Amino acid sequence: MEMFAEPALSTLITLAMTGLVFGLLAMVMKRRAIWDAIARCRGEFATNLGLTVVNLVILAPLFVVPEGAISSAVGAPDLFIGAWASIPDIAALLIAILIFDFVVYWRHRLEHTPLFWPIHATHHADTAMHWLTVMRKHPLSKLLSVCIDVWLLLLLGVPEWAVGAAGFIRSWWGFFIHCDVPWTLGIFGNVLISPAAHRLHHIRDEALMGSNYGNTVTLWDKVFGTYVDPAPYLDCETGIAEGTRGVAGELMRPFEKRYWKKTSDETEAPA
Repeated sequence: MEMFAEPALSTLITLAMTGLVFGLLAMVMKRRAIWDAIARCRGEFATNLGLTVVNLVILAPLFVVPEGAISSAVGAPDLFIGAWASIPDIAALLIAILIFDFVVYWRHRLEHTPLFWPIHATHHADTAMHWLTVMRKHPLSKLLSVCIDVWLLLLLGVPEWAVGAAGFIRSWWGFFIHCDVPWTLGIFGNVLISPAAHRLHHIRDEALMGSNYGNTVTLWDKVFGTYVDPAPYLDCETGIAEGTRGVAGELMRPFEKRYWKKTSDETEAPA
């Protein structure tokens, strides 16, 4: 029972903290329109909450196995480990964030290829984006991130505290950029992925979905030519052609024949 109780408690605490912070943000930003916003996202919020429970409570013990196997299998050379000791903590943290985002950027682009799109489509199905949209993930997509996201950090011997801190920052920034606010962050948006930039990634126009893959920083999108200025697309419509569904529908989505027929017929990934 303990293996189920611990992730359940952790999930409840995280949801309570993020719900309080981003719920207050929504109230401040929307004021009288808050009730209309709640009505629009109520159904999808329930789906996202259900998927959160599936991934972080019910299946969490299963994800520990590949996570532990990767940690045991990937070891850093002593040279790398020793080098981190000579780097100031703030520099180590910034480097960890950049490395983390580099891997997440390419994993995210992988999920937009025809082969992996069926497990990633769930995340793009929200038509009323809100802070819990970040948790709208199919278990197979969650498993992919568990297997990929931290391997380079481990290989380079990044200190455990820096990995944890980078993960914490990335997690909270993920909640923030999925919020329903048209913020470009001004000059800071040149460096950091803004809510407006990430909403553009969720745009209903599939050609523009192939942009702004980064989670925290704009660096890798700019280096690899996928950054698009969100200013002309504020408050854009979001979602996918296949539409949004309940928890059961999202869990079954990747196994539908039409996805695999589409995958075999197309030469290009869904953008």
